[in-house]
Amino acid sequence: MLRILFTGGGTGGHIYPILAVAEELQFAGGQIQLDLRYFGAPGPYQNLLESNGIRVSKIFSAKLRRYFDFRNFIDIPILLPLSIVQAFWKVFWFMPDVLFSKGGPGSLPMVLACKFYCVPIIIHDSDSIIGLANQIAVRFADRIAVSFNAAINFLLEKYPKKREKLAGKITLVGNPIRRSLISAEILEQATAKKIFGFNPEKPVILVIEGSQGAVKINDFMLEIVEDLIKDYQVLHQTGVKNFEDFKNELNLILRNHPDEEKARYKIFAYFEKDLKDAYLAADIVVCRGSSGSIFEAAAFGKPSILIPLPSDVVGDHQITNAYEYAKTGAAIVIEQPNLEPNIFLSQLKKLFTEPSNSTKLSLLGKPETLNQMSEAAKKFSKPEAARILAEEILKLASPVTQLS
Repeated sequence: MLRILFTGGGTGGHIYPILAVAEELQFAGGQIQLDLRYFGAPGPYQNLLESNGIRVSKIFSAKLRRYFDFRNFIDIPILLPLSIVQAFWKVFWFMPDVLFSKGGPGSLPMVLACKFYCVPIIIHDSDSIIGLANQIAVRFADRIAVSFNAAINFLLEKYPKKREKLAGKITLVGNPIRRSLISAEILEQATAKKIFGFNPEKPVILVIEGSQGAVKINDFMLEIVEDLIKDYQVLHQTGVKNFEDFKNELNLILRNHPDEEKARYKIFAYFEKDLKDAYLAADIVVCRGSSGSIFEAAAFGKPSILIPLPSDVVGDHQITNAYEYAKTGAAIVIEQPNLEPNIFLSQLKKLFTEPSNSTKLSLLGKPETLNQMSEAAKKFSKPEAARILAEEILKLASPVTQLS
């Protein structure tokens, strides 16, 4: 039996790639017996991890905030030493064959413990700017996987004296996406649109913001909803916490509109099994600049409008991700301070208007710009990321074992 240990801070950006890699490991079926564990701070994702065959053991989460915050006086001198003690204890009793770390709060103690016990370590960073925990962990890692070329340049510039050593460890793999999302049956776009009760000949905008939603984008969509439903159909994931408030405001705004127009705007708290169909139905995706959203849209070949979180909220990584992706031609970036109705709507109109008729929105023959963006997205996508990482984990755990 191979014992695989996962760790990573408790956000969707850390947890979903872990699930994608775990799916690929489990896909080996009866050929390999696996004991999959997660040690760390799973946040709201504990049940999701356990329902996917990964046993969870919590440790304290200590986060270093690179700005003044009173929580630093608790996390660093108190919680960090406690989490390191927990990590050494838990790793000793489990003694994994390999550690896969996604970085983030709670991951560094696991890296330190596994290094002490000579457990092979592979780390993955989803963003174009390597997170703080992974910046430290690269010194102890046997393999380093990244999603963006910019992340490689970031590391090599940060550690110029270790360029040669690091270069031999780093691999560009992309961001892992769940096999269940991008494999199996792929519906025709028209069929996918009909599943949601949409007209196959009208453009569909997919607004997707993660399980927690994004209040700023939700408020903005409410501001322009009456303009949108004239020409477009919308699938909008509002986030679980925001769903009821959004629904009530949407009903209030559209109370005097005909049922036909109301039916063009459909909201979901959170896409689960229907996420694949939502992507297939979409003609364009509106999302944040998270690596997960970018690589999912790319995997389906969907053009994107990216609205990255501002740097004063999460640092620069979403903005850098967005512009790195936009360089390929697959996306348009609208930074949040510039998110105005006239800017957003004019960008949509440019994308969906046939050059020969500047007043008519059409999907017949798909406007050339959308086609070019779609092809650029497909070229950027790396759907094999999870499989590559799973294979590398198994090589580190047992050099003679590989996925079939």
